[in-house]
Amino acid sequence: MNLIKKIGVALLCFLAAGSAHADEGMWVLKELTKQNLARMQELGFKPTYEQLYSETDPCVANAVIIFGGGCTGITVSNEGLVFTNHHCGYGAIQQLSSVEHDYLKDGFVSQSKEEELPVPGLSVRYLDKTIDVTERIMSKISGIADESERLAAADSIGNFLCDSIGTDEFKAADVIPFYSNNKYYLIVYNVFRDVRMVFAPPSSVGKFGGDTDNWMWPRHTGDFSVFRVYANANNQPAEYDANNKPYTPKYVAEVSLQGYQEKDYAMPLVFPGSTSRYLSSWGVKQRIEDSNVPRIEVRGIKQEIWKKAMSASDEARIKYASKYAGSSNYWKNSIGMNKGLARLDVVARKEALEEEFANWVAKDPKRQEKYGEVLSLLKNGYTSSNEIVNARTYLMETLLSGTEITRLARMINSFDAKGSTDEDRKVFMEDRVLPFFKDYEPRLDQEVLGAMLAIAKVRVPAQYLPEIYQKIDKKYKGDYKKYAADLFKKTQLLSLDKVEEFLSNPNLSKKLAKDPAVELAESVFTAFMDIYQNGNKASFDIDKGERLFLEGLMEMNPDKTYYSDANFTMRLSYGSIGGYRPYDAGWYDYFSTHKGILEKEDPENDEFWVQEEILDLIRSKDFGQYANENGDLQLCFLTNNDITGGNSGSPIFDKNARLIGLAFDGNWEAMSGDIAFEPELQRCIGVDIRYVLFMIDKWGKCPRLIEELKLVK
Repeated sequence: MNLIKKIGVALLCFLAAGSAHADEGMWVLKELTKQNLARMQELGFKPTYEQLYSETDPCVANAVIIFGGGCTGITVSNEGLVFTNHHCGYGAIQQLSSVEHDYLKDGFVSQSKEEELPVPGLSVRYLDKTIDVTERIMSKISGIADESERLAAADSIGNFLCDSIGTDEFKAADVIPFYSNNKYYLIVYNVFRDVRMVFAPPSSVGKFGGDTDNWMWPRHTGDFSVFRVYANANNQPAEYDANNKPYTPKYVAEVSLQGYQEKDYAMPLVFPGSTSRYLSSWGVKQRIEDSNVPRIEVRGIKQEIWKKAMSASDEARIKYASKYAGSSNYWKNSIGMNKGLARLDVVARKEALEEEFANWVAKDPKRQEKYGEVLSLLKNGYTSSNEIVNARTYLMETLLSGTEITRLARMINSFDAKGSTDEDRKVFMEDRVLPFFKDYEPRLDQEVLGAMLAIAKVRVPAQYLPEIYQKIDKKYKGDYKKYAADLFKKTQLLSLDKVEEFLSNPNLSKKLAKDPAVELAESVFTAFMDIYQNGNKASFDIDKGERLFLEGLMEMNPDKTYYSDANFTMRLSYGSIGGYRPYDAGWYDYFSTHKGILEKEDPENDEFWVQEEILDLIRSKDFGQYANENGDLQLCFLTNNDITGGNSGSPIFDKNARLIGLAFDGNWEAMSGDIAFEPELQRCIGVDIRYVLFMIDKWGKCPRLIEELKLVK
């Protein structure tokens, strides 16, 4: 913390220069400067820039994928083998599980390609090209004063550029804004939709520590899973077909068994979700009070209900395991973020930067003309929308996404029965409806609905509440449990036969609209959209203010090298392996070992319960080539890399661009990192690749996968 105080105003910018005090920044590979590359080399990186990233020749970046909808993965064999996190593959593992085949509890091992399981709906993306289209867009929009019109024009041009890529169903293209809409890239991906599960450790390994250890250090979690990408006979993306062949990638990452030491180079290549490093003081306050606080309260209530049901029933546990994990992850993140922002006094630091910016603007009439309204736009935009954002968050967390029956009702009601073919209905049933019911417990959702209605009533101002509350309060006297019970008793949407009937007969649209679940869902959605529309003016003021603020900061500090906030595009962060001091007189080492499993395991606690066969395997200490120089098995390790959500599953490379681990978490002391990078405390937690291989080899007895890898011993 002393270092932070010494840095002073320089750190208030939350920027990363080549000489940064810590290796802050998630860098677009296309934008790496000489300063960046020099710093990487100073830290120990050996390959050339072209070996790392090239738009023409095979390179390390070619091996990195978007896994599913929000994770990263790494290609590790010439046959399309992919490593990612267990929690990234969790939805797929859960989807393929049943009470008879409990892959969550027992794990999954395929001993041949024929045993690998297709995962319906799962896809991976390989980056194809990144094209700077800033000039093409800015030349058309720079003269537009109204921010909403400016953004709409940018979107229109972006859509045109995406359309120019063609109509290939296995291509995905998007124009993404960078630097708060000051720069634009056209990003193109190749999309592979035949992805099969190959290996998953049991949850006692993949989720060891559960919610208790989530976002914490030390960790002893084997957070990995293994999948394989398949392609058609021409090695091109394709839908699932039994005749598809393993994909031959452009580049395969080498896997190191050499381990690492403190201060060794570490480099994730990732698809980070989002950061807000340039957020104003008013934006930080809104995030704390009007986004995080509601989310913490509502999810805490819902998760308690789910947890009780999951503890009482294996069927409920399997159905809700992935839902619970997804909800809990960001719930705990929000708690940690608020604590971290308070501890680092981030609001005050932002205010100091804004004062510096205001003084700089005031010194020049041209600056005043261009940037004079920036801070007032930000202040007024955020303060005028606080109540709206608070209400919107509560409504989203409780009734729009917090209850499953409303999502089901909106899904059914949105289907165009009149304009759809029999094939459309079949696909809709198979892809949307049936997967929903597979993992759904109406009785549990009924209990959740009652609780969500009650908390929304208390927290959402009356003018923002859905109109359905008037009917509920009048008919049920505010007894939300009674209303929920009646709704679940009367709705016809819990019958698959009735759902199919609604989907196939457009004459039943009026009857469907009167279904109590649909009535609730549409009322909630209407209220949410009204709230959203009420916040439009403020959001455009904020957009304009943030765009000009960042532009002004870059002008104010011309010698600094800026990075763009994360936006789920490929990034690189560079740093070193090392521990940290979490509090006075405390020190955390930079790696954990198998000994921690034996210390933590508890047969009475489902978060720390471990199968006896795995405990015996660890006690035997037969770690072979996966042991360190002391004969111990290293499980997890720390780096000071700049990370955020989306980093999950990302490869961590050593100085030779060889795989040493998979990033899966950040530490509790740095949960404020999405907004403020903290150089002394922020750490990336990765699972050691040697632990991954040990589990595949020794527990899974699956040497075929080890033989596929390019091992460096």
